Amino acid sequence: MAELRRSSPLAAFRMANRPGLPVGLIALPPSTRIAIRAGPEALPALAWTFGVAFSQIACRAMMSKDRAALWLGPDEWLFIAPEGSAAELLPAATAALAGTPASLVDVSHRTVAIAVTGPSAATALNAFVPLDLDDAAFPVGSCTRTLLGKAEIVLWRTGIVEYRLEVARSFAAYVWRLLEEASRQYPVE
Repeated sequence: MAELRRSSPLAAFRMANRPGLPVGLIALPPSTRIAIRAGPEALPALAWTFGVAFSQIACRAMMSKDRAALWLGPDEWLFIAPEGSAAELLPAATAALAGTPASLVDVSHRTVAIAVTGPSAATALNAFVPLDLDDAAFPVGSCTRTLLGKAEIVLWRTGIVEYRLEVARSFAAYVWRLLEEASRQYPVE
């Protein structure tokens, strides 16, 4: 049987991330993504199994090495890890959560990730994102569901001038083009 290979809907787009660019766009490599719905009683087992703490503070992401848990709702997190991790993590989590109500679903193929970087990244995002991305309102480590244009995204501020967007594969090209358009207003220095 032939093995199916995942390709990125952004493969045809030119990366726009050179030093000195006010806004850089990078199509990030594939990742494992696990959608988690669980109560607070499940968090210790999830943290132990996945190797990252799960925030109980609204709209905050927790990181540990190459893994992250993003708080998306009172009982909802998005876990992100290197590609291929789900095969080992899901059975271990299921065993650790035995008897605890929880839902864990591998959604790795559902979305792609785009990094938006540079000193004008927040301003470019604000051309299509209706959130206050000022440092005080959306500090490093913040994450939330929002809209970029007409596409639902998960927006995560990973650094002072760095953001990660998780977007449905079917909207990836649309989001990329909006971000390219927004970044055109900033001249290359």
